[in-house]
Amino acid sequence: MNELNALVDSARAAFAQAAMPAELENAKALFLGKSGRITELMKGLSALTVDEKKSRGAAINLTKQSIEAALTARRQELADAELQTQLQSEALDVTLPGRRRGQGGLHPVSLTLERIEAIFASMGFDVADGPEIETDWFNFTALNTPQDHPARSMHDTFYVEGGPDAAPHLLRTHTSPMQIRHAVQHVKRYRAAHEAAGQPSGELFAGAMPEIRVIAPGRTYRVDSDATHSPMFHQCEGLWVGENVSFKDLKFVFTDFCRTFFESDDLVLRFRPSFFPFTEPSAEIDIQFQTGPLAGRWLEVAGSGQVHPNVIRNMGLDPERYIGFAFGMGPDRLTMLRYGVSDLRLFFDGDIRFLSQFE
Repeated sequence: MNELNALVDSARAAFAQAAMPAELENAKALFLGKSGRITELMKGLSALTVDEKKSRGAAINLTKQSIEAALTARRQELADAELQTQLQSEALDVTLPGRRRGQGGLHPVSLTLERIEAIFASMGFDVADGPEIETDWFNFTALNTPQDHPARSMHDTFYVEGGPDAAPHLLRTHTSPMQIRHAVQHVKRYRAAHEAAGQPSGELFAGAMPEIRVIAPGRTYRVDSDATHSPMFHQCEGLWVGENVSFKDLKFVFTDFCRTFFESDDLVLRFRPSFFPFTEPSAEIDIQFQTGPLAGRWLEVAGSGQVHPNVIRNMGLDPERYIGFAFGMGPDRLTMLRYGVSDLRLFFDGDIRFLSQFE
């Protein structure tokens, strides 16, 4: 019996030294495996008498049960230790402040577009929206820029295959096509009213109708990329057509817009003669701040001019009766000036650290 008691003590000691489950299984094999100590003792029963087998076999079974109990206890100890280690490593400190989900905000250019729309809405301008994939007719030809016009070289853009008809399609290079689209719909509406009243309108409409006042903000595309240009950028086109709309009205409207947008009455505007195929006469619009970090510098912000008679005709209107002005400005550039950002690409890199400053 002393031998069997010593075997149990030896097994307990071996199990206690096992620090990992794999080590414990190796120790188990020494005592309970096919070639283990208990198996060897059972094999030795064959040389004993019947009575000796009974007493010896019972003693060996008790020894085996004691070893198995010690093995089970050690397995549970290792499992408990592993669980405790896991709990400690994954513990949550409930006294720490919770992690909040960040609250999003509008993109700085979107804020600028909303501001532009609100200012012009207060002046009675509608907001028009149109397709970003345009036909050659609306993007160029209807705006007095035929196929062989040299101004087209300034509008290198992305062309699109598989349009709904045979006409070439492209990503619009400006929002100026909305001049034509909006005006044509406007003229159709009042031409139909005149004809319904029995008043022939002719090929070019010269009847009475409300003035056309509209801005067209949106995305535009050109093959260009540097610190102040992006392949995708925003533009806001403005149009006012009526019977007595002059260049003086253009100067008043745009001056009032700039002073309201930048919240500065000290802002000075300069209209510099230029050329655009869809306006005549044409002018670049520069602004100058009287105070602040940009004080004293002339900064170009828009192009403008009286709408060309050919463009008025393409709207379906009689240029002998109707006249107007148009302007095109870059909301991206206005955003840069308003927030003091020097590189346009920062707005479109998707860096949340930069964009979150404008929330």
